[in-house]
Amino acid sequence: MNILFFLTPKNKIDFVYDDFTMRQVIEKMSFHHYSAIPILNKTGEYIGTITEGDLLWSIKDKEHFDIKDAENILISDIKRNRDIKPIYIYNEMDDLISKAINQNFVPVIDDYNKFIGIITRKDIIQYCYKKVKSLD
Repeated sequence: MNILFFLTPKNKIDFVYDDFTMRQVIEKMSFHHYSAIPILNKTGEYIGTITEGDLLWSIKDKEHFDIKDAENILISDIKRNRDIKPIYIYNEMDDLISKAINQNFVPVIDDYNKFIGIITRKDIIQYCYKKVKSLD
């Protein structure tokens, strides 16, 4: 099966740019109730994914942190504890499932490393559930 069947395209999801501040990222994640969000550069390439945990560890490591400090910290300067690797549009279902086991979504990139969207673990599970139910 083609993995693009599961794709939520870039224009339907939120992401942040690598020059955003910590405060901008916190506000975006808070507004959308995200626990993780993709990071892109200005040319649309996937850089990585920042998580709530990454933000919390960064705050913890700062002595006397004030929310105003978050306006001066670039997201690109925050250490990411997990490196969430993307898959390519031509990857197989096995590749997708092996990545989705350990993360809520899998970033998808094209041949030029441009971010084109995500595939959520929820969508994969729903598809598999429907397949199993149809066999009943």
